[in-house]
Amino acid sequence: MPHRTRLYADPGEVVSPPAHRHRRAHSGADQGHDAHPGGDQPDHRRCGLQHEEPARDLLQRPVCSEKQGRGDTPMIKTNAEAFRKYCSEETFQRIQPFESISAMWDHCVASYGDLPAIRTAAGAYTFAEMEKHVAHIRAALAAAGLKKGDRVALLAPNGYAFAAASMAIITSGMCAAVLPAHLDERAVFGLSMKFGVKGILFDPALEARTSLAAALVRLPIELSAENSAPAVAANGQDECVILLTGGTTGRSKGALLSHANIMQGVMNSCYGYEDVFHQRYLLVLPLSHVFGFVRNMMASLYTGSEMFICENMSDLFRNAMMFQPTILVVVPALAEMALRLCRQMNRDMLGSQVKYIICGAAVVPPYLVKAYAERGITMCPGYGLTESANLVSGNPEAIKKPTSVGIPYPNQELRIENGELWLKGSNMMLGYVNEPEENEAAYTDGWFRTGDLVRLDEEGFLYITGRTKEIIVLPTGENISPAELETLFNELDVVQDSQVFEDYGPDGGRILALEVVPRAFELTGIEDPGAYITEKLQQVNQSLPPFKRVSRIEIRTTDFERTPAMKIVRYKKCN
Repeated sequence: MPHRTRLYADPGEVVSPPAHRHRRAHSGADQGHDAHPGGDQPDHRRCGLQHEEPARDLLQRPVCSEKQGRGDTPMIKTNAEAFRKYCSEETFQRIQPFESISAMWDHCVASYGDLPAIRTAAGAYTFAEMEKHVAHIRAALAAAGLKKGDRVALLAPNGYAFAAASMAIITSGMCAAVLPAHLDERAVFGLSMKFGVKGILFDPALEARTSLAAALVRLPIELSAENSAPAVAANGQDECVILLTGGTTGRSKGALLSHANIMQGVMNSCYGYEDVFHQRYLLVLPLSHVFGFVRNMMASLYTGSEMFICENMSDLFRNAMMFQPTILVVVPALAEMALRLCRQMNRDMLGSQVKYIICGAAVVPPYLVKAYAERGITMCPGYGLTESANLVSGNPEAIKKPTSVGIPYPNQELRIENGELWLKGSNMMLGYVNEPEENEAAYTDGWFRTGDLVRLDEEGFLYITGRTKEIIVLPTGENISPAELETLFNELDVVQDSQVFEDYGPDGGRILALEVVPRAFELTGIEDPGAYITEKLQQVNQSLPPFKRVSRIEIRTTDFERTPAMKIVRYKKCN
């Protein structure tokens, strides 16, 4: 257990917190169709996602808000025009869809062939060189008897081999079931069976992890083979990739995403920036997570950018200063660490060329937005789900609206039901793989229920105020959204992160409790840091309505337990 300083504000009083941590912020929710193992084609109608109109046509739709359906709830249709003023006209016009990720890759190779696509500590690979390796792997898949429509598991750590292998599976007309490299052999086998894969493509160093799946086709990733095979055409509704959801409040599920879903997610990655083409990305996020896979790798390839893959986190800042990235895609905890080191070392630990930091997967403290702006770097918070191919909204005006997750991206329909965000759109997944009950619960009348509580301001900017599954119901009947309170506490300069939860007090009664990870470098020279932080927290606490006040404050000396995507794992202390 981490050491904590504990304070009871009023042991007899049941209190509670405001809300604003979204489980995913560029993260995951529940919905879809029942995707059966063995590669059966999904019933798109079950999700209400028929994609009847081409993405290019949808881009021309005007933004509108309609009163229709349930309880006079506004239904909002989105398009790209809301982002036009934030892009150069050249950039805006270049953001165009392809029918599939296979077609996108063909375009990348034809248009950017001699440009560097991916760089590692071992060297750089151009788009043309990468296509040769992709073609070699396609040939190996075909020689093993795997064919279009099959699902193939991919087990590999962050690296060039992962990038080439994933593109090989997808451009073979197969579906890549991406498995995190840290999984043991039981988890690899279990997910492979659940997802109905026909084979496993793996990094040779991880071969032992595939030992229980002996009945499947097992292929090591080999980049130097002599044979090659051409790409296989795909359409937008074909299965493209299975990615695991975040799993902060429950077990992870496999979200099945089509080519059209990923294509929309990639395009959404480009809106809101003056120029996103031919940039330099530094990859630090896991490619097995939707944020790294779509917003980092796929977006980098689509824009003809160069991506440096940091294969060892201990080399992160050395890599950054050597590579000089212009765009970083990170979670708030990493942005916080980088800022702290920049101040301590009095130098640009991320290099001197960074223009944008794309930040998500957890709530982005306003403090970070302002601190990076002072260093000439634009931080762009956003919100997304695994189920939405990563991106739902992005904030191009974070300085003006630092607590907002931005403007909803194009080709979506949004509605708010009892505070909960419901979605439709070309970015929404086909369903959870082999999860009939989860899929049944995920949709209402074709709308994907995100589980996130939101509000829209008068300018159309979205704010996350909590999670429906995290709502705490007090004995008085009052509802408390932990994320709302956490947002208020996190606005303090001395707070790095926080978690509000329900716990038992000294008398056995239920109370609202707060745990805080302090921002150490803001406490330099403070004689009694614990008392200083507690005083600041109590000032915020006392400003709340009595039923929202926390009864206990604990100051941690270690970080919270986090998921691989760096999201806080929430406590469940009261059943």
